[in-house]
Amino acid sequence: MDPISQFQNERSATIKSYHDDAEFNRLSQQWLQESMAKRYVYNFDWLGRPIIQYPQDMAAVQEVIWATRPDVVVETGIAHGGSLIFSASVLAMLDYADAVESGTVLDPMRPSRRVVGVDIDIRSHNLDAIKRHPMSSRITMIQGSSTADETVNQVRDAVGDAKRVMVCLDSMHTHDHVLTELEYYAPMVTPGCYCIVFDTFVEDMPKDFFADRPWNVGDNPKTAVHEWLAGNANFEIDRDMASKLQVTVAPDGFLRRVK
Repeated sequence: MDPISQFQNERSATIKSYHDDAEFNRLSQQWLQESMAKRYVYNFDWLGRPIIQYPQDMAAVQEVIWATRPDVVVETGIAHGGSLIFSASVLAMLDYADAVESGTVLDPMRPSRRVVGVDIDIRSHNLDAIKRHPMSSRITMIQGSSTADETVNQVRDAVGDAKRVMVCLDSMHTHDHVLTELEYYAPMVTPGCYCIVFDTFVEDMPKDFFADRPWNVGDNPKTAVHEWLAGNANFEIDRDMASKLQVTVAPDGFLRRVK
């Protein structure tokens, strides 16, 4: 066996061993809960813009984008724009890799891959900062409720005839809202790509942990994912992702379209 395959096989075996490691899983969940209480998730930037994500999840999304090579990434929830900048920068690297492989000249002002972001309220200071960012030529922003027909139609128009599409859902985290988002946006995902549903971890936290939010145990993205998957065999949960991350806001949230 060649060294690269050997390393990959050893890593896969290690990840699978975590599935049944109850103590490791318990400690990871305990750390997630403690760090969330201390607002650890707010501590990071990506290329100068705040990104409200755990570094582990940022690494995972990068892996997914690089492996599946989407032409468009659709994101619900913009906030400070760090996630849009993050996705745009990884897509830029994909364009660069394609140019190197094909021997073509890359025009940074005419990117082939792009990000479509949706938010019900794009704050003016965030909008201005995103527009001034070097990655802005890759980003289309749409203001409106992610579950409004008008907004969804604008997203579909922005996606156009893209051959490979990935979706990230990270706006309102109630069951009904996420379920509706899945019904609208998951069909945009192309086979082999992912729909990533963030903040499914709410189901695994103590009841009323987010006392100032409308979501709770029994009413959150994970409950929506499980209800939606029951009637959608085109997707499956990538369970190895949560296993290898251990600390993630998206357990059962990495959904791979298989057909």
